[in-house]
Amino acid sequence: MCGRYAIVSKIEEIQRTFRVELGAGTTPIRSANIGAGKKGLIITQAKRSEIINSTFGFTPAWADKQKYVINARAEGDHNQENNWRYTGGKGIIEKPFFRQSIRSKRCVVIADAFFEGSTSQGLSKPYCVFPTHGQIPMAFAGVYDEWMNPQTQEKTHSFAIITSAAPPGVLEHIGHPRCPVIISTEEVDAWLSESSSLAEITAMLHPNTTFSLNAYAVSHAIKSPQADGSDLLKPLDEPLLPFTTYQLHQHVELFGMGESRAKTRRNNDQTRLFDDL
Repeated sequence: MCGRYAIVSKIEEIQRTFRVELGAGTTPIRSANIGAGKKGLIITQAKRSEIINSTFGFTPAWADKQKYVINARAEGDHNQENNWRYTGGKGIIEKPFFRQSIRSKRCVVIADAFFEGSTSQGLSKPYCVFPTHGQIPMAFAGVYDEWMNPQTQEKTHSFAIITSAAPPGVLEHIGHPRCPVIISTEEVDAWLSESSSLAEITAMLHPNTTFSLNAYAVSHAIKSPQADGSDLLKPLDEPLLPFTTYQLHQHVELFGMGESRAKTRRNNDQTRLFDDL
């Protein structure tokens, strides 16, 4: 499960990394706590050259009411034991909820980190999970759709993050068996291409063993959907795995996530969480 994630990269970094422009009406987002019902940034099959806002929490077009489904298992109902070596069929292509979107409405979800806890404690004891070597922003595999409220006729564009069994590493240390499917920047075009076959698409839905992740404990304040700001990214302890060259909390800039310049100046000497690159 991936129920909370963060976008800390400036919009210019995102545009440069994924070779995209801001779509019409798109609002740049920097948030430490994106959860169900909040807006995120995605790139869709329909407009590979644009980044747009979409609601985290998927509702298919045919649904009678809004659903807010945040994750889609790549294996569907298979691999209930969450074996990362699983090589069977990708059940997502059979699931009524996702079978149309996985074929024609795929997206990449822009993220810099995500939050997980153990299966027993969840976000009561959360960890911020991020790329060890600073390969941000990341692209998570996702699906999207647009749903119209039958009463109000209001349209909602929404997405879900596709997950796989977690490979050996930091999530094993945390005690969580699932991980977002991380698409490399080299795979983005193929993932979003209308010409990619279903076999090529499902071949990408595997645990990414080449993408190194690390994590550190953060405040359980992240559990509140309303919480946001730099304090949510502040490490409470040393990283779970030995470091190489990168620490997420030194990458980000305080001003720009809903915090005033005055507050930034007051907190700057204490946290230094949001330094510019």
